[in-house]
Amino acid sequence: MDLQTMTYLVVGATFALYIGIAFWARASSTGEFYVAGKGIHPVANGMATAADWMSAASFISMAGLIAFSGYDASVYLMGWTGGYVLLALLLAPYLRKFGKFTVPEFIGERYYSRTARIVAVICLIVASITYVIGQMKGVGVAFSRFLEVDFTTGVMVGMAIVFVYAVLGGMKGITYTQIAQYVVLIFAYTVPAIFISLSLTGNPLPQLGLGSSMADGSGTFMLDKLDKVLVDLGFAEYTVRKGSSFNLALLTMSLMIGTAGLPHVIIRFFTVPKVKDARYSAGWALVFIAILYTTAPAVGSMARLNLTETIQKGPVGEPTANLVYDERPAWFKNWEKTGLLAFEDKNGDGRIQYYNDANKEFAAKAEGWGWKGNEMTKVDRDIMVLANPEIAGLPNWVIALVAAGGLAAALSTAAGLLLAISSAISHDLMKGVFTPNITEKNELMAGRIAMAGAILVAGYLGMHPPGFAAQVVALAFGLAASSIFPALMMGIFYKKMNRHGAVAGMLAGLLATLVYIFVYKGWFFIPGTNNLPNTADNWLLGIQPESFGAVGAAINFAVAFAVSRVTAPPPDHIQHLVEDIRIPKGAGGASAH
Repeated sequence: MDLQTMTYLVVGATFALYIGIAFWARASSTGEFYVAGKGIHPVANGMATAADWMSAASFISMAGLIAFSGYDASVYLMGWTGGYVLLALLLAPYLRKFGKFTVPEFIGERYYSRTARIVAVICLIVASITYVIGQMKGVGVAFSRFLEVDFTTGVMVGMAIVFVYAVLGGMKGITYTQIAQYVVLIFAYTVPAIFISLSLTGNPLPQLGLGSSMADGSGTFMLDKLDKVLVDLGFAEYTVRKGSSFNLALLTMSLMIGTAGLPHVIIRFFTVPKVKDARYSAGWALVFIAILYTTAPAVGSMARLNLTETIQKGPVGEPTANLVYDERPAWFKNWEKTGLLAFEDKNGDGRIQYYNDANKEFAAKAEGWGWKGNEMTKVDRDIMVLANPEIAGLPNWVIALVAAGGLAAALSTAAGLLLAISSAISHDLMKGVFTPNITEKNELMAGRIAMAGAILVAGYLGMHPPGFAAQVVALAFGLAASSIFPALMMGIFYKKMNRHGAVAGMLAGLLATLVYIFVYKGWFFIPGTNNLPNTADNWLLGIQPESFGAVGAAINFAVAFAVSRVTAPPPDHIQHLVEDIRIPKGAGGASAH
């Protein structure tokens, strides 16, 4: 069966499954729409949480980051998984014990302030909209290739699918859909990784294949070969650190505390029956996440090796060693149609020269060979996981499975994010602030309308993304880290934090991070600066925009503590509430100190 037909069958079957689950588990009350009736088993919730969190950035883009950034991209693995440890230990059980529907609801009641609740909603929407842009980018990438439509059409198809099962099912439908999506995406990620690891190293476990020798009998380790292939083309060694340790440490911290502050992840821990189930859910989520995250380094490195060797077929510098463009393989032609892979024959020899022309020393050599610049003018990092099975020549059913997995990852997280945005608008703003007497039926309708509006906004922004998926998602983590995480931490562990400090801290952290991102991403013009380009030479103290969330969080904490010290402390009943949240049931009375 040809690839196109196979893809339609596999992707169509998974979509039918998701929509069928949404109809079966459709929400009939606000409790089911927001928190699935608080009746989800912790193992099932752990699986749904893993799917919710392992987005297009994890499935599609992270291995692409690893493929092109090498060692430096390991911070994404450490930051995103480390954040779940923080979430399990410091937030999940306490927020579940508090027993409300949403993060802004907790912040509003903990800080006894409608203003605090409104500011929390603003922070949530800014972070969530930024995050969902990355998911829509991933949806567009997957659809544009495997359904052979343009990128914009791919995003619109994804919007329609999410609309059906998210708006209809709410959290209840999304939860059970995400369980199915986790099964699809984990099979789709690991099966081709096993095939490719076997092909390159003879080892069926990609995690071990990463450190194994090549199957060609040369005795060369796979990573050593990759280092040599890249260095021969003027690129840096794959396995060495290239960025500054300070920036990488800040990026890791930003991703960690951003993970622990993501509203669409936190809300999942309100769906389990008991407080201890929230901690168990986080533990199971880590287990399910680890399957993909321990596989990602192998997928990224093997994809880069396969891509480079496909184009550079022999010793560098020999005229016949480069791939003839007219003889390029089918996968190359297919990805060219999407606009995400592009070639320009700069020297007119009909062959593809792929090398690092930014390396002046190597570029001088290349000029002597008649090369006029790197002719692979575009290799979108987000295509690497989806193209990898095609590059490796795997069967069509495996390629189709990867397409279904990429879409499952993007759609599952998009649904969770859209629900968080919807609940913030309908439950926190309308029910909690502006129309407190709204009926449950009208609140449910408002939630669905808000979600539909959020889908339209997210889809439009996804068609015009500010970067590749993982890059956009990293910015969202930074925004969550700088605004929501400190407010939650201080709300749980510092009983004397008052509403003035919390509001001032959230605004200071969010604004500082937004300004830094807009300035150093080049999206905001400052007179006299000639618009700062997004390069390490221009970053403040070498801090890239994706890393600034940790600095924003520090600003949040500092401003909140300073303001709380010069304003009235919280009422006694709020301080007792904080103690009651932290102390386990049956552990005795709360200490006054």
